[in-house]
Amino acid sequence: MSLQRARSVDEYVEWVKQAVFEVDDLRDCLEYETENLATFPAFLDPLDAGIKALYAAMTSGNYSFGREDLPFINLAHQYADEIPFHTLLKQINETHQHGLDVGGETA
Repeated sequence: MSLQRARSVDEYVEWVKQAVFEVDDLRDCLEYETENLATFPAFLDPLDAGIKALYAAMTSGNYSFGREDLPFINLAHQYADEIPFHTLLKQINETHQHGLDVGGETA
Protein backbone atom coordinates (compact mmCIF):
# COMPACT_ATOMS: atom_id res chain seq x y z
CA MET A 1 0.00 0.00 0.00
CA SER A 2 1.39 3.32 -1.05
CA LEU A 3 1.24 6.21 1.36
CA GLN A 4 -0.43 9.44 0.33
CA ARG A 5 1.95 12.35 -0.16
CA ALA A 6 1.04 16.01 0.22
CA ARG A 7 -0.17 17.60 -3.01
CA SER A 8 0.99 21.12 -2.21
CA VAL A 9 3.40 22.97 0.03
CA ASP A 10 0.46 24.33 2.01
CA GLU A 11 -0.90 20.83 2.60
CA TYR A 12 2.55 19.57 3.65
CA VAL A 13 3.01 22.43 6.13
CA GLU A 14 -0.51 21.79 7.44
CA TRP A 15 0.37 18.13 8.04
CA VAL A 16 3.45 19.13 10.02
CA LYS A 17 1.39 21.66 12.02
CA GLN A 18 -1.10 18.86 12.71
CA ALA A 19 1.75 16.61 13.92
CA VAL A 20 2.89 19.38 16.30
CA PHE A 21 -0.66 19.59 17.65
CA GLU A 22 -0.94 15.79 17.95
CA VAL A 23 2.30 15.36 19.89
CA ASP A 24 1.29 18.18 22.25
CA ASP A 25 -2.13 16.57 22.66
CA LEU A 26 -0.55 13.17 23.37
CA ARG A 27 1.61 14.77 26.07
CA ASP A 28 -1.45 16.49 27.58
CA CYS A 29 -3.37 13.21 27.65
CA LEU A 30 -0.50 11.41 29.33
CA GLU A 31 -0.14 14.20 31.90
CA TYR A 32 -3.83 13.92 32.66
CA GLU A 33 -3.67 10.15 33.02
CA THR A 34 -0.65 10.04 35.29
CA GLU A 35 0.63 12.12 38.15
CA ASN A 36 4.16 10.73 37.84
CA LEU A 37 5.81 12.47 34.89
CA ALA A 38 8.67 9.94 35.00
CA THR A 39 6.29 7.41 33.47
CA PHE A 40 6.13 9.23 30.13
CA PRO A 41 7.13 6.97 27.26
CA ALA A 42 10.81 7.27 26.35
CA PHE A 43 9.93 8.24 22.76
CA LEU A 44 7.83 11.30 23.63
CA ASP A 45 10.54 13.95 24.15
CA PRO A 46 12.66 13.02 21.10
CA LEU A 47 9.55 12.75 18.93
CA ASP A 48 8.31 16.13 20.17
CA ALA A 49 11.70 17.73 19.51
CA GLY A 50 11.98 16.19 16.04
CA ILE A 51 8.56 17.30 14.87
CA LYS A 52 8.99 20.80 16.26
CA ALA A 53 12.47 21.09 14.68
CA LEU A 54 10.95 20.16 11.31
CA TYR A 55 8.24 22.79 11.70
CA ALA A 56 10.79 25.40 12.79
CA ALA A 57 12.90 24.65 9.71
CA MET A 58 9.83 25.10 7.52
CA THR A 59 8.76 28.38 9.08
CA SER A 60 12.27 29.81 8.97
CA GLY A 61 12.78 28.86 5.32
CA ASN A 62 15.59 26.39 6.11
CA TYR A 63 13.70 23.22 5.18
CA SER A 64 14.54 21.18 2.13
CA PHE A 65 13.24 17.87 0.89
CA GLY A 66 15.68 14.97 1.14
CA ARG A 67 16.09 11.32 0.30
CA GLU A 68 16.86 10.28 3.88
CA ASP A 69 14.30 9.54 6.56
CA LEU A 70 13.37 12.35 8.90
CA PRO A 71 15.21 11.97 12.23
CA PHE A 72 12.11 11.01 14.22
CA ILE A 73 10.73 8.36 11.87
CA ASN A 74 12.62 5.43 13.44
CA LEU A 75 11.02 6.27 16.79
CA ALA A 76 7.65 6.53 15.10
CA HIS A 77 8.05 3.07 13.59
CA GLN A 78 9.39 1.54 16.79
CA TYR A 79 6.51 2.88 18.90
CA ALA A 80 3.79 2.85 16.24
CA ASP A 81 1.29 1.12 18.51
CA GLU A 82 1.63 3.90 21.09
CA ILE A 83 1.44 6.83 18.65
CA PRO A 84 -2.13 7.37 17.44
CA PHE A 85 -0.96 9.65 14.62
CA HIS A 86 1.71 7.28 13.31
CA THR A 87 0.23 7.25 9.79
CA LEU A 88 0.46 11.06 9.62
CA LEU A 89 4.15 10.84 10.52
CA LYS A 90 4.71 8.22 7.82
CA GLN A 91 2.98 10.48 5.26
CA ILE A 92 5.15 13.43 6.28
CA ASN A 93 8.26 11.28 5.90
CA GLU A 94 7.08 9.93 2.54
CA THR A 95 6.54 13.48 1.26
CA HIS A 96 9.94 14.52 2.63
CA GLN A 97 11.66 11.69 0.76
CA HIS A 98 9.70 11.67 -2.50
CA GLY A 99 8.46 15.24 -2.82
CA LEU A 100 4.99 16.57 -3.41
CA ASP A 101 2.44 14.49 -5.32
CA VAL A 102 1.64 16.95 -8.10
CA GLY A 103 -0.53 15.12 -10.59
CA GLY A 104 1.30 11.86 -10.00
CA GLU A 105 4.72 13.41 -10.47
CA THR A 106 7.42 14.12 -7.89
CA ALA A 107 8.08 17.82 -7.32
